[in-house]
Amino acid sequence: MIDTVPTFPRIEATVAADATGTVAINGAMRSLSGADEQAVRAEILTLVTVTATDMGRPVRLNTRDPLGEQLLAVYPDGHVEALSDLDAAAAVRAPLSAPVPGPRTPAVEPDLNIASRPEHPEPPERPGDPPGRLTLKDFLQTQPAARVGPAEMGWQGTVRRLTGGLVSVGPGVAELTHRSAIDRVQQSLRGPRTVVVINPKGGAHKTTATLLLAATFGTYRGGYTLAWDNNETRGTLGWRAQPARHSNTAVDLLRDLDRFNDLRSARVGDLDNYVRSQGSTQFDVLASDEDAAASSTIDGQAFNELHTTLSRFYRVIVVDTGNNMRASNWEAALDAADQLVIVSTIREDTAASAAWLVDGLYEKGHEEKVRNAVTVLASPSKVADPQLNRRLHGHFASLTRTVLDVPHDSSLVDGGTLSYDALAPATREAWLQVTAAVADGL
Repeated sequence: MIDTVPTFPRIEATVAADATGTVAINGAMRSLSGADEQAVRAEILTLVTVTATDMGRPVRLNTRDPLGEQLLAVYPDGHVEALSDLDAAAAVRAPLSAPVPGPRTPAVEPDLNIASRPEHPEPPERPGDPPGRLTLKDFLQTQPAARVGPAEMGWQGTVRRLTGGLVSVGPGVAELTHRSAIDRVQQSLRGPRTVVVINPKGGAHKTTATLLLAATFGTYRGGYTLAWDNNETRGTLGWRAQPARHSNTAVDLLRDLDRFNDLRSARVGDLDNYVRSQGSTQFDVLASDEDAAASSTIDGQAFNELHTTLSRFYRVIVVDTGNNMRASNWEAALDAADQLVIVSTIREDTAASAAWLVDGLYEKGHEEKVRNAVTVLASPSKVADPQLNRRLHGHFASLTRTVLDVPHDSSLVDGGTLSYDALAPATREAWLQVTAAVADGL
């Protein structure tokens, strides 16, 4: 903590997700742009350091970017420190003159996990053990938690890179939240798990949610993830996915399923002729029937047969459902679900459909699955109706385990092939948090 950081000049900076930004020094505004967000942050820090040098004293920088808000102290020698709210309050009371500090030794990063560990952990007692006898398991349980690595994101990450690591700033709250979400997505599972995305109304964001959940699981878990279109006739999941060299669907796999049920000869690589690999996002897509002249359908029995086989090859299966909650394959998917995801756009009609769905699930005895469900509210435009959003949060928070918002993203508007890389950083982060909440229920 620095002793005295003057409140003048007042410097405020913003960085947007499109790699543009502004910096205002005593009201004088300057616009900036760069190759990426980090480049814009670096240029802002350079300008603020020049101001601190001209004044011969440290200055306070208020920042705002997609990761949140941050208070920084910038010194004439280029040294930067993150300010807590306590530091900021002290700065308000501080005199306007302060000595220029010399080089500083980077502070030792606090062990953020120490508060959750007892100072002297007591090993659990087990029947039959001699009093006081400790085992290897007891010893391993006293290991300290892994230390938090240096910042990679936001202003803290920019400072670390600009100084070549000489100033190693700890990660901010946004980055710690990001890392925690990744850890939750990557946690070990108790066998294959099935996530089912539901809302009986078309246009509710189900297919998009299915693809983005699978892409996030695949990206951070390293594969063995399947997005499955469980429409009884035709769905759009296959159309929204990256294309494959074949056009086979769940109907074709069902016809050839016996070859995968022979455990002596079944190979995961042979599934490539039925599923569609999604490249760097490391998940596969199983499309529903795409033949307009076909009469084949997937019923409940067919779903169960496919699900039993596919669970041998995939750790996480994310199922996109149709709009008929009375269809036998819809009910079979519900029965197989380890985690429900109720998705809705922030619209009256779509939200009413989701609420009607929950009422029906309660009446059919699925109260436990509803209480463990994750509700996802997708903004249909850049600015969602705040009053309706509050109503939806209040309603579904009383029924499901958690309610999370995902932003509008222009790259999803056209309904074409989904590109995970084209999503805005804020969109990817929001779906990471959703996926982490889903993983918590698995």
